[in-house]
Amino acid sequence: MSITSADLAIETVRLKIWYGDNMVIKGINLKIPKNVVFALMGPSGCGKSTLLRAFNRLLELRENTRVEGEVRLFGKNIYREDVDPIEIRKDVGMVFQYPNPFPHLTIYDNVAIGVKLNGLAKNREELDKRVEWALKKAALWDEVKDRLRDYPANLSGGQRQRLVIARALAMKPKVLLMDEPTANVDPVGTKKIEELLFELKQDYTIVLVTHSPAQAARISDHVAFLYLGEIIEVGPTRKVFENPEHELTEKYVTGALG
Repeated sequence: MSITSADLAIETVRLKIWYGDNMVIKGINLKIPKNVVFALMGPSGCGKSTLLRAFNRLLELRENTRVEGEVRLFGKNIYREDVDPIEIRKDVGMVFQYPNPFPHLTIYDNVAIGVKLNGLAKNREELDKRVEWALKKAALWDEVKDRLRDYPANLSGGQRQRLVIARALAMKPKVLLMDEPTANVDPVGTKKIEELLFELKQDYTIVLVTHSPAQAARISDHVAFLYLGEIIEVGPTRKVFENPEHELTEKYVTGALG
């Protein structure tokens, strides 16, 4: 079954990215369908995180970065001059490798901060509902509902990462970007976050960077294998893992290429 533009959450067209004189993404064409977990996998330094940051224009916060080509979010090129990157970042949430809740804010305020700053709740009751909804979506509510005035330092690493996911979800984005979200979380926390992704893809498109082929195989529906700034292979996860078309892909998924 072919994927039409109406089925796509993100599409890149001849996307090239430079850091100074170094081209790190080399003319990538990629289609990411709606409501899937889409994994970007590949060895360290292959361009995965750079590509991920192109999807919500976080790249331009770094000096000497240049982007050519298009990134289409639900059909709209987000790099057009008339597009406000702040509006894009409301639609495209981001979760980083290190759990980074705001340490001086309570659990409640960590989730509420984006909603407050963007005026997305009319009153306290609405804000309370949004915080509870986001914590439930992030599978954290039952663990923290009696300690919302506590601070993130008193949570486990996995709980802190789910708190960050709740903070992103509270903005009600359409897409959730995750840059190795379990790399610094213990195995129990990793399992909970992976289970969470299965549920979240009913409502969101999730793009996940992972350096672990095993994780990509476990939790993604589609996968792209990047190597030295190029996409070597892309397709349904099962197909890419069980019947890779490229020798490099086969080496990577079997662990011969790190």
